[in-house]
Amino acid sequence: MKPDQGILSLFSGIAGIELGLAQAGLTNTTAFYESWAPAQDVLSTRFPDVSLHGDIVSLKNLHGATLVTAGFPCTDLSQAGRAQGLDGTASGLIRQVLALLQSGRPEWLLLENVPNMLHLGSGRAMAEIVTALETAGYDWAYRVMDSRSFGLPQRRRRVYLLASRVHDPAAVLFRSDRPSLRADGGATGAWSDAFGFYWTEGNRGIGWAVDALPALKGSTSVSIPSSPAAWLRSTEPGLRLVRPSIEAAERLQGLPAGWTGPAPIRDRWKLVGNAVSAPAARWIGEGLIEMPDSRLVEDLERRRLPPGSPWPFAAHRRGSTTWRVEISEWPKQPRGQYRHLSSLLRRYGAEPLSYRATKGFRDRLAGSKLRYSGDFMRDLNEHVALAAN
Repeated sequence: MKPDQGILSLFSGIAGIELGLAQAGLTNTTAFYESWAPAQDVLSTRFPDVSLHGDIVSLKNLHGATLVTAGFPCTDLSQAGRAQGLDGTASGLIRQVLALLQSGRPEWLLLENVPNMLHLGSGRAMAEIVTALETAGYDWAYRVMDSRSFGLPQRRRRVYLLASRVHDPAAVLFRSDRPSLRADGGATGAWSDAFGFYWTEGNRGIGWAVDALPALKGSTSVSIPSSPAAWLRSTEPGLRLVRPSIEAAERLQGLPAGWTGPAPIRDRWKLVGNAVSAPAARWIGEGLIEMPDSRLVEDLERRRLPPGSPWPFAAHRRGSTTWRVEISEWPKQPRGQYRHLSSLLRRYGAEPLSYRATKGFRDRLAGSKLRYSGDFMRDLNEHVALAAN
């Protein structure tokens, strides 16, 4: 792609994709489609010169865009969602976009969603999406990528699907592979002074993460936007169990601190939790500009993927053949660029986890069969005692 070629943003949210693409040099976003008013507040402030439209239902054509982006809703695809797949009223909106490919025919399409879409209902949603792409004459490739690969201390795994009717999308998504997952679950170069967990859980799992928070979410199972917590084991008592500030959460997505400031404070957590990590989009954008030689794909470890097979974490279709690709979730080596969780929280702010939140989590964890560190439980008990006074 060239910098002046048009980008149409659908399900825009707070434009994490478009911010990342702009950082790569693809700056010509011509229109946003976003229905939620708080997200519109952010878009209209941060991109005042880009036309802003409402509900995707009003979309009648693809505006002649070279690239169409769509981080479409995961509401019906995530493990914590309604599990209705593309038959759900939110996630199913992607069907309208796919239908317009026949007439709009952009060179590129970039989709983003949760890895559970590969497994839910035996992968029916993914099968429907790629079948629609193939019918419209597109080759496609997808890869699950971890945001930690791009230096963010957030364990956020997402599916990035790139399709093109002109170029080989696999050459972009598979152009580099830097496996960087340690045996303890941390990224290469991670420190062991901070750990992330979901304080809203504790019965069957806690989302434990080394030098990172587990994925920020739009809301919990009770529809209350809330951030994960961090255990800062080397910090003074009373400050060892904390929640990040909203500015820290923005930085965990690779957004500038204060990016969601134009939105009402009650909505900022959901906006950030639903956002696409900007550095991941930047890496994809750099590949779109560079356009690597498609012959590199032939050197990858891959094998044919028979119809009806479970979807792997990376695959592509070229011509009439679908390939399973053996590649990691780490396109970049984070060592040397990793922003450590404790450093980020010190700079952008965190507040002690409340007495009620800590006690509830501690009691659930103590009553569970989960394994956990004795030091962690000691600090939970200490934090409860201090917060109660």
